[in-house]
Amino acid sequence: MNRKQFAILVVLLIVLGGAGLLLLKKQSQESSAGEQGAGQKILGEKFPVNDVAQITVKSGTNTLTLVKKDDLWRVRERDDYPANFQQISEVLIKLADMKAAQVEQIGPSQLGRLELTPPGSGNNSGTLVDLKDKDGKPLKSLTLGKKHVQKSKSATPSPYGDEGFPDGRYVMVSGNSQDALLISDSLNNLEPKASEWLKKDFFHVERPKAIAVTFPAATNSWKIVRDTETGEWKFADAKPDEKLDTSKVSGVSNPFSSPSFNDIVSLSAKPEDNGLDKPTLVTIDTFDDFTYTVKVGKKTSDDYPIMMAVEAHFPAERIPSKDEKPEDKDKADKAWKERQKQLETKLKDAQAFAKWTYLVPSYSVDPILKERKDLLEEKKKDEAKPGDKADATTEKAATAAAESKPN
Repeated sequence: MNRKQFAILVVLLIVLGGAGLLLLKKQSQESSAGEQGAGQKILGEKFPVNDVAQITVKSGTNTLTLVKKDDLWRVRERDDYPANFQQISEVLIKLADMKAAQVEQIGPSQLGRLELTPPGSGNNSGTLVDLKDKDGKPLKSLTLGKKHVQKSKSATPSPYGDEGFPDGRYVMVSGNSQDALLISDSLNNLEPKASEWLKKDFFHVERPKAIAVTFPAATNSWKIVRDTETGEWKFADAKPDEKLDTSKVSGVSNPFSSPSFNDIVSLSAKPEDNGLDKPTLVTIDTFDDFTYTVKVGKKTSDDYPIMMAVEAHFPAERIPSKDEKPEDKDKADKAWKERQKQLETKLKDAQAFAKWTYLVPSYSVDPILKERKDLLEEKKKDEAKPGDKADATTEKAATAAAESKPN
């Protein structure tokens, strides 16, 4: 063997040795990847959760877009209606703190098995969650895949059936297409259903003093009033033969005190599409000088479409009570001013709801839609007068005598 051949052999040994070391190192990393990834935060140790200003959730052909505009989270698919901030905050904090319980290295052919393929790519596609900042810059995205289920060991049948109950989910984070991370939360609420992300805290009517319901058919309409909060309700325009049944009025005397809604109607919808071109009007005046006007449209399924408007005419100054002492004036004035500020804030908050049409569950609306006849006290049948019975008996006897005479 000459010197040249020996040098070539030495170079080959060095190359093969280096390749062998690299292969061993890679195998070692792969074998311990699950242990190294487990316990690590899936979005990184310092994910800027406060920078998130847009959340997009895609599954199949459905998309949900939550956007922070003017310091308020909104639902783009619902004409920028305010979103549930608490719900969004809880999800973001959960994602930022979430850790991998297990790591499984997979190849492209195994993505379908764990439902980690891009949304819309088939039956086994995943749910994409995309997080961006206020400028639209991507912060992080992850694909939610197959849910991990825990078989029930109890003899009692599980509400989830024989498959067991979900106790985790496989996810894949952007920038790492080889590691499927198993987390200990199924993230059931991260779905692109716009109606479930709306702020459902609605307007609230308090301390009503007059309630009027005007139906398209005028004879069904009515109005009831009371002089004080503890006073008795009565018809504002009672006819001589009408009397309000106090046992029936309880169902209509506190309308929209704590309403909610299931969804909202697109701003592009026409009034005639929901029966709001010929609505039933509910007008409520309160002891706080508010006037609510609620338009109720045609009932569909279990929902009524409604629109709400509110105005108020607050007094310019406080009217002292008759027995008010001079030393109590300052304290009373201060309390009155604070109350007026609260009412002004309430008015402003309520007026913010006037832009949209809401689908309100029927159980919140049906009680107030009673017709006039349904509120009347039932009339008692006329009792026979003492002389009526005697007259009837005499008449009956005379008739019998006449029939017994021969022709």
